[in-house]
Amino acid sequence: MKTFQPMIALFVVIVFVIIMIPAVLVLPFSTEQADGKLLENIEESSSKKTGQTKNEPTLAVPVSVYRSESKIVEKLPLESYVIGVVGAEMPADFEIEALKAQAMTARTYIVNQLLSQDTSGLPKGAVVTDTVQHQVYKNNEELKKIYGSEYNEKIKKIAKAVNDTKGQIITYDGKPITASFFSTSNGYTENSEALWGSPRPYLKSVSSPWDKEISEKFFSKKVMAVADFEKRLGVKVTDGNQIGTITSRTPGKRVGVVEFNGKKLTGKEIREALELRSADFSWERKGKNIVITTKGFGHGVGMSQYGANGMALEGRNAEEIVKHYYQGVAIQSSDKLLNTLTAKK
Repeated sequence: MKTFQPMIALFVVIVFVIIMIPAVLVLPFSTEQADGKLLENIEESSSKKTGQTKNEPTLAVPVSVYRSESKIVEKLPLESYVIGVVGAEMPADFEIEALKAQAMTARTYIVNQLLSQDTSGLPKGAVVTDTVQHQVYKNNEELKKIYGSEYNEKIKKIAKAVNDTKGQIITYDGKPITASFFSTSNGYTENSEALWGSPRPYLKSVSSPWDKEISEKFFSKKVMAVADFEKRLGVKVTDGNQIGTITSRTPGKRVGVVEFNGKKLTGKEIREALELRSADFSWERKGKNIVITTKGFGHGVGMSQYGANGMALEGRNAEEIVKHYYQGVAIQSSDKLLNTLTAKK
């Protein structure tokens, strides 16, 4: 019995050492945050800087859209709204970088609209319509009908363009710009004051040579009876070879003013009265008709969509496209600006 006692004692000592050594090694760290809180605090610190929490979409600010056909107000997340605008406003066949540029313009527009809180002329609860009064918007079901069998492919491409630019808006001096856009230029964009009377430093005429090569909308013709032409413009057309005289052109090479026997009309007025695609027009009389030729499609201010696609086809990225059509702008996160809205709620 005595012979086993030293062995038992040695066994107890060994067991004690085995148990105590790990505890001794861990002891210096037992007062630190070893339960995951250090990582969690880093994430919290990051979220305070960005206004986001982990895996949370960029500020869940809802957009209330007045649906012009159903007469209801549809409420949806901001980024979902942007997908619906890009799908409605730009062909999904366009290059991904052009779609990204369109996503930034659409997001900039709605952020600007939300910040301005201008709901004049809108039904209660709505911040925008789904028409050209603001931006054209189509929901998921409507896009399914438009895209048909190509829906999955096209909506995936548009969603990628929106997600790749998530939260990004176009600013000038830290404020969202008036992100106007149109289909096809006449080779140039237009100064804002030529159309709206008020200048915006970032909406200046720039060249857009890509449109002529790739847009089927670059040239168009419209035939109108002389009597209809006279009635719409409130002028009298003589039997001579000359029908009015262009006395000035805009910075964007569009018609500035036309004079008809002492009466002056702006290119914008003529475009609207005759329902022309562009204010860059010419015409000639053929018998009892007047044949009007236009170059470009749209008002001409801001980003040309076909021009954007032309730039993308040449390898330009979305930021290069945006900064070409909007002069002196920056691209930044919308989070800080949208924080002012969520703080009021």
